[in-house]
Amino acid sequence: MFLNFLDELRAAGIPASLKEHLVLLEALDAEVIDSTPEAFYYLARATYVKDEGLLDRFDQVFAKVFRGIATTYGTQAEDIPADWLKAVAEKYLTPEEMAKIESLGSWDEIMATLKQRLEEQQGRHQGGNKWIGTGGTSPYGNGGYNPEGVRIGGEGRHQRAIKVWDQREFRNLDSTRELGTRNIKVALRRLRRFAREGAADELDIDGTIDGTARQGWLDVRMRPERRNAVKLLLFLDVGGSMDPWVKLCEELFSAATAEFKNLEFFYFHNCPYEGVWKDNRRRFAERTPMWDVLHKFGHDYKLVFVGDASMSPYEITHPGGSVEHANEEAGAVWMQRLTNTYPAAVWLNPVPDTQWGYSQSIRILRELMTDRMYPLTLAGLDEAMRELTRKR
Repeated sequence: MFLNFLDELRAAGIPASLKEHLVLLEALDAEVIDSTPEAFYYLARATYVKDEGLLDRFDQVFAKVFRGIATTYGTQAEDIPADWLKAVAEKYLTPEEMAKIESLGSWDEIMATLKQRLEEQQGRHQGGNKWIGTGGTSPYGNGGYNPEGVRIGGEGRHQRAIKVWDQREFRNLDSTRELGTRNIKVALRRLRRFAREGAADELDIDGTIDGTARQGWLDVRMRPERRNAVKLLLFLDVGGSMDPWVKLCEELFSAATAEFKNLEFFYFHNCPYEGVWKDNRRRFAERTPMWDVLHKFGHDYKLVFVGDASMSPYEITHPGGSVEHANEEAGAVWMQRLTNTYPAAVWLNPVPDTQWGYSQSIRILRELMTDRMYPLTLAGLDEAMRELTRKR
């Protein structure tokens, strides 16, 4: 099993050597960790991974090789009914049945009703249409269906929640991921403006030859390296409905880091608010205030949002609408501040543009971007780069 683990790590591009493999076996033989899957995971990660950019790849390999290793055998003080662990009461409703389910109304009504239910409810519920539980058609809980509700724990199924109470883990995009093709890089190269800036550390061959010929002795001349002078500010939506687009976004991120030396990136979830972050593992502990971003990076930066723009409209239009925190100002306010500060701005959307008309949140953000939303395709990238290079 462990040799297969080593082979899978190498196949994923993680430079795991036989020496590191032997170190892992020695540590296990010396019983330096507890006999739990979680402890083994951290030991293996500390042994094999030397670059934080490879953590996501390691997690994928570990899940593939050791799938099913985590069990609760021998760890429970008492038996728990299996139906408490799974949403067995989930209903598979027909479109007609879904259409009959009415939402509670406005944002304020939904949150006020949730507060009342929390005060009144005393136990666990399944398959109902009122209480906080699993399955059913209640607007509160998880595993069921309601056109507007608050998901509490569990996993999203219908992407209809307007608020989510859950501790979710997002992962950083892998900037070392190689593209399957060079097409995205070619599209990004339209956004170029070369200049020679910085220290003179590159040999100027033509200048050296000319100077030597003129002076009669060796006249070595140096010059600054020729770089792409375009400054790019990249905002990346992660987690939730963006999970299906991770591979595509990693390819874009990899191409952007290769093409632009003056690149700054930040993560956000669904809609930009008063804080963004650099590391998804510490997105609550180490946030960058949006005001700092606006004040630090000048108007000459090109602004690119990458996200599916698929969310509850309340997340854009209402204070407190964020699924993860109580934002004091609506997302639309921050979007206007960003686009006013950075006139050259576009939004790249991985959702096919043929589906944009079915999403209210996409329509709202597209209006806030003054129609500067483009599909994350080669043709869409080409149009977006043309927009960013347009003179203002």
